[in-house]
Amino acid sequence: MSRPPERTTDLPSERGADIGRRLGAGVMHGLWRPRVLGAWKVPAAGPAILAVNHTHNIDGPMVLGVAPRPVHFLIKKEAFVGPLAPFLTGIGQLRVDRHAVDRTAVVRALKVLERGGVLGIFPEGTRGEGDFASLRAGLAYFAVRSGAPIVPVAVLGSSERRGRLIKGLPPLRSRIDVVFGAPFEATEEMQGPGAGGTGRRTRQVLDEATAHIQKRLTAHLENARRLTGRSATLE
Repeated sequence: MSRPPERTTDLPSERGADIGRRLGAGVMHGLWRPRVLGAWKVPAAGPAILAVNHTHNIDGPMVLGVAPRPVHFLIKKEAFVGPLAPFLTGIGQLRVDRHAVDRTAVVRALKVLERGGVLGIFPEGTRGEGDFASLRAGLAYFAVRSGAPIVPVAVLGSSERRGRLIKGLPPLRSRIDVVFGAPFEATEEMQGPGAGGTGRRTRQVLDEATAHIQKRLTAHLENARRLTGRSATLE
């Protein structure tokens, strides 16, 4: 049976995201030893975008479980298969097609921010080195369009070693660091049209915002490594 078409008006459940946060906290703290730094920097209310580096599949669930507020992550549509699809939808996560302009996902993500929620994004688009070296324009678009502050998040240790029992996961009870940084505006260093959160999203504005975002995320990652004592070569 084919899956019924999605409607752009179907918003992810905020209550579901809170349930997902509680479930994530239980699982992540049960299997590993998360060390969370700077969680107080996440705005206590109002819209915010968590920009997370990505080296392992558990990065999203880890942030979901340790973040101080419920988070709606943009997750690749390939993950929404079988029983996982209704589960992810039920806990308020957003399905997105990474290979096309997914207008439904864009509208829903903006609605999350409009109602004062927290949107989670992997700005590199997929798992990789987790060094923020190559950012897609999506993060800048959402930040410029909504005016929501960006909170940089560094997950360190998830891909450092393989587990003995389950090779695809970090060793059980190993420490994984999640470091939240100070929120910043995507356009805070820009001058002229597009500056100051006007919502204008010309190619020039998005390119300048992306460059600024990358600089701030890279600086946060370097600082997070210093704080946690983790070398870049280990990640």
